[in-house]
Amino acid sequence: MTMYAGLDVSDKATHICVVRDDGEIVRRDVVASDPDVLAKWLERHAGGVARVVLETGPLAVFLYHGLKERDVPVLCICARHAKGALSARVNKSDVHDAEALAHLARTGWFKQVHIKQEGSHIDRAALKIRGQLVSSRNALANQLRGMLKLFGLRLGRVTTPGKRRERLQTLFGQRPDLRVVFMPLAEMIEALEAQLSRNARLLDARAAADPVAGRLMSVPGVGPITALTFITSIEDPERFTRSASVAAYAGLVPRRSQSGERDHKGRISKAGDPMLRSAPAPCSTGAKPWPRPGA
Repeated sequence: MTMYAGLDVSDKATHICVVRDDGEIVRRDVVASDPDVLAKWLERHAGGVARVVLETGPLAVFLYHGLKERDVPVLCICARHAKGALSARVNKSDVHDAEALAHLARTGWFKQVHIKQEGSHIDRAALKIRGQLVSSRNALANQLRGMLKLFGLRLGRVTTPGKRRERLQTLFGQRPDLRVVFMPLAEMIEALEAQLSRNARLLDARAAADPVAGRLMSVPGVGPITALTFITSIEDPERFTRSASVAAYAGLVPRRSQSGERDHKGRISKAGDPMLRSAPAPCSTGAKPWPRPGA
């Protein structure tokens, strides 16, 4: 008797459903969302399970690697593709979702998702933190510039923290009463820029330690950010059968809607990795390669 299991994961608890190869439900349960607890439950109640399926989500990476380390045959499937099967039930619940995932595991009618390694997630976390820091810095700088104009003070074009600090001192000399009001905002901008500098040094060091990133940075216009973004998004080139599949993975291919005589191609799907799709493109104007750290 072959058994298959579906895991419907939430922050605190995971609903489990185990079915046989003929579709009959063997057991249901709710356990903590912890890989050790899940592995022990499956070993106790579903020994020899052929396939365990869970959806992509916030805890998917943590549970997937934890179950893999405990020799559980786990697969992670695309939540967007599983939505159709999960919505087939009239009443949506965690119990029904776990059952639907178990039947997907039994039939094999799903799309498996590649789960990246921990090192790639660390680099991606650093890149996402940089993006958040840049966004916050720009928002605060724009707010500072706009609020100064209310009092007839124009910050002008400032390209470095030093120039902005010098310009603010000049403006506050004209309106000393505004210094105490605007200094908290100016200090927040400087604190964010200090964190951006630390983040940039971290990304430079991680790119310099990666031989693939070093080869990518030899392309004109490609720096540590673009190189690490590409590496952490692709990770394993062998999972792509052809180079054209990379564009589809990044969501850079047109949508297609075909029915009978109608065959419409729309705009790009944007269904892939947004970080890879929005990465700075290499420069083709003869710019010099990015100076590698230590070179």
